[in-house]
Amino acid sequence: MTGNLMAAATVGITGGTGSFGSTMVARLLEQDVRAVHVLSRDEAKQDAMRRRFGDSRLRLFLGDVRDRASVADALTGVDYVFHAAALKQVPSCEFFPHQAVQTNIIGSRNVIEAAAFAGVRSVVCLSTDKAVYPVNAMGMSKALMEKTAQAFARNHPRSSTVVSITRYGNVMYSRGSVIPLFVEQLRRREPLTITEPQMTRFLMSLQSSVELVEHAFLHAEPGDLFVRKAPACTVDVLARALAKMLGHGEPEIKVLGTRHGEKLHETLLSREEMVQAVDQGSYYRVPLDARSLEYELYFDQGEQKTSVAVDYSSGNTDRLDIERTIEMLKGIPEVQRELEGVPA
Repeated sequence: MTGNLMAAATVGITGGTGSFGSTMVARLLEQDVRAVHVLSRDEAKQDAMRRRFGDSRLRLFLGDVRDRASVADALTGVDYVFHAAALKQVPSCEFFPHQAVQTNIIGSRNVIEAAAFAGVRSVVCLSTDKAVYPVNAMGMSKALMEKTAQAFARNHPRSSTVVSITRYGNVMYSRGSVIPLFVEQLRRREPLTITEPQMTRFLMSLQSSVELVEHAFLHAEPGDLFVRKAPACTVDVLARALAKMLGHGEPEIKVLGTRHGEKLHETLLSREEMVQAVDQGSYYRVPLDARSLEYELYFDQGEQKTSVAVDYSSGNTDRLDIERTIEMLKGIPEVQRELEGVPA
């Protein structure tokens, strides 16, 4: 899909040395792109990326989305932008919420405004299920990142830059996720630590998250929100499935209890959004609410459909058992390497 759209294009990726960014860089360099601009603040990861790809089309920019000047440098001459830079860890954002504001909200505004100034054709901002009915600082900051993107689309209807949002659940084996933790605990033959056995989470591969962004580039109107339909499983099932497929049998489970800012189920679309959502097969598209601030137009007549709609959550989506979870895990390259005895 990316090949036709990105042919001879220059693509910018903020947070490009992270899990998503690295996967997208690899995919883009396989296509006929003119160049890939990666903005990140981690020089060690940039050096590793430079050595890994050895491609002259890859340009690495050291900087931070909090710094408007470094963002502007990285986006000069860029046609498409994947905005993946963010603070993503729930505990760290709980202790340092002001840092989440600086990166996830103000940094996102910097990216969107710099992209518009540079004449970028399209910006896709990566969000999370934690932005829906948020109960933690990370989710709250991501919800406001979404509002920032939608506000740009609403306030600049004549802009040539299309700004859209993709929202997804847990990306399997991404940096800081639970699967690498379970793998490490299994290696050490330690108990698998889970917070709440019946807690459910969406499961999505990095490949699927990349395809979601590509779908947004192909189909977005200004302010659109896209979600990819995904299955879910309980944390207990995930732990037992991973142990079984890696030959550890029935694992010892240690329950820690729910941490600050954690939900029992995550939600990809609220019921209010489901009322407006367009079913596109593997995806939902939620168009921008472009109503004006003339509240009196909506005072006497409300949304009748909202009361009968339901959220799209990890509690009511397709629920995987242990065997189906194993089948999904087999598609993760890092897990395959574990099966082959090669450390991930």
